[in-house]
Amino acid sequence: MTSTTFRGLNPTMIRIELRRVLRNRRTAIFTLIMPVVLFEIFGSGPQTDDRVGDGNVTAYILVSMAVYGAMLAATAAGASVSLERAAGWSRQLRLTPLAPAAYIASKVLSALVISGTSVAVVFAVGTTSKAQMPTATWVQTALIAWVCSMVFAAFGLFMGYLLPSENVMQALGPGLALMSFAGGLFIPLSQYNHVFRAIAKVTPVYGVGELARYPLVHDGRLAGAVVNVLAWTLLFGAGAALRFRRDTARV
Repeated sequence: MTSTTFRGLNPTMIRIELRRVLRNRRTAIFTLIMPVVLFEIFGSGPQTDDRVGDGNVTAYILVSMAVYGAMLAATAAGASVSLERAAGWSRQLRLTPLAPAAYIASKVLSALVISGTSVAVVFAVGTTSKAQMPTATWVQTALIAWVCSMVFAAFGLFMGYLLPSENVMQALGPGLALMSFAGGLFIPLSQYNHVFRAIAKVTPVYGVGELARYPLVHDGRLAGAVVNVLAWTLLFGAGAALRFRRDTARV
């Protein structure tokens, strides 16, 4: 990428983006507390001590809930653009030297910071639970869940341009939950029939979940999961860039 492609991207802009997201206390609390609550509910059942890969069922659920938290946080951070659009801010950016790719990158980077915080909170709670897995696996699963959340940063940004500001998270919250069920994040794919398994593998959640859990279970199609993550990231990112250009072109 050339410097022109990311013209206008700088540390100051990233700090402004982070402050803007963190001001929304309801979103911050929801993305940090909801995954922990779900982990506490599902990670302490009667069969959670059963072995799974290099750990136990509790560890498996922990990684899944960390991915879910990262999804929520990254999507919410990206979707905050809907509020900026309602205030006319995105169109004002047309008057600045900011390049579309730089704007998308700033949103994705700030979303990664927020999603990283969500993953850290879930894993911190996990250290006080029955979750068992090697130290290296704790680190690997957390890093993969965090990095792959960029898919949902781009998703949130794209949807923030499509939906009105007052409805964006109300629509995306239930949608992400349904996507998680469909993609095998809440229920292992082994419990699905072949039709639903085929559907799961083309959802945005599938690749992130498979990659994040791989260091624990050592099972899954890595190549397919990587292609899934990259394809959806590029698709959502391109869609967000296109919508950004259309918004700013209306000035």
